[in-house]
Amino acid sequence: MQDQPTIFREEAVESHFRGSAIQGDLLRISPQWMTWTYWLLIGLILASSAYVVLGSIDEYATGTGIVRDVGRTNVTAITSGTIRRIAIRPGQEIEAKQPLVYFDDRQEQIELERLNKDFNSQQLNWLKNPNNPVAHQQVVTLRAQIDAAEMRLKDRTLLSTRSGIVQDIRIRPNQLVNPGELLLTIVGGNDSLVVIAILPGRYRPLLKKGDPLRLELTGFGYAYQRMTIDEVGNEVVGPNEIRRFLGQEVGDSLKLGDSSVIVQARLPSRSFQAAGGWHDYHDGMQGTAEARVRSESILVALVPGLKAFLEGSEEYGDD
Repeated sequence: MQDQPTIFREEAVESHFRGSAIQGDLLRISPQWMTWTYWLLIGLILASSAYVVLGSIDEYATGTGIVRDVGRTNVTAITSGTIRRIAIRPGQEIEAKQPLVYFDDRQEQIELERLNKDFNSQQLNWLKNPNNPVAHQQVVTLRAQIDAAEMRLKDRTLLSTRSGIVQDIRIRPNQLVNPGELLLTIVGGNDSLVVIAILPGRYRPLLKKGDPLRLELTGFGYAYQRMTIDEVGNEVVGPNEIRRFLGQEVGDSLKLGDSSVIVQARLPSRSFQAAGGWHDYHDGMQGTAEARVRSESILVALVPGLKAFLEGSEEYGDD
């Protein structure tokens, strides 16, 4: 009789009936590996617990920082007129009373020539009639008019009020300017630079003189400039007051919040190191300013209820 076919191979069936001499392990665990893993986990738990208890989280007042050259001189137009010639160039070192800008002075010269002719004519008449009081009065009046005309002609040449280096020229020949318009700036090699930080007004009670301030200039990431706060504004002011304080050339480019406080800190030098080299600060450079205002334990941050308990304990201890 032929054996019934099965789904198992004959070799597998024979091996099953004979039994296996070697039994395999379902899971092999090394006692040494388990020991090291156990103590490693214990160490990580202890280290994490110590970090949570002893570690702290700092809170920063963050805002906009602007570099300002407090020693620079802004040269503005005294009178209106058309610029005829610019006698200096950016980066040029100049001396006090050196000509900077020449305005168109043709009208002033014509007026001065006319007055000189009238003066000479009236002076001749007065010499012919020295006892004539009218002729004498006309000579005196013309002399005063000539002095005023000479002063107006002199004002058409703008002179430097100090020695230094021409930093910024904002005019061009044949340009019409009005009184008070900024023409150029002059800086000195020893002028100091300050950072004006515009920080949120809610942090005013926590800011004080002597606190550290950190500036990260735009375009130079992680190249932090560290300094110490020299002045803190007494009042929390609005955007319009801050723009007035900074000036139109800088204030118009800022995006300000509802209320802010002005903080000032002096930069230690006129250059900074970043991107593998040294660079000069320039007036108006902006960045992110940060001042640390308070610090609290990580444990308190994770469990806010502990803050009230700890503050209550401190008050009780003080009593």
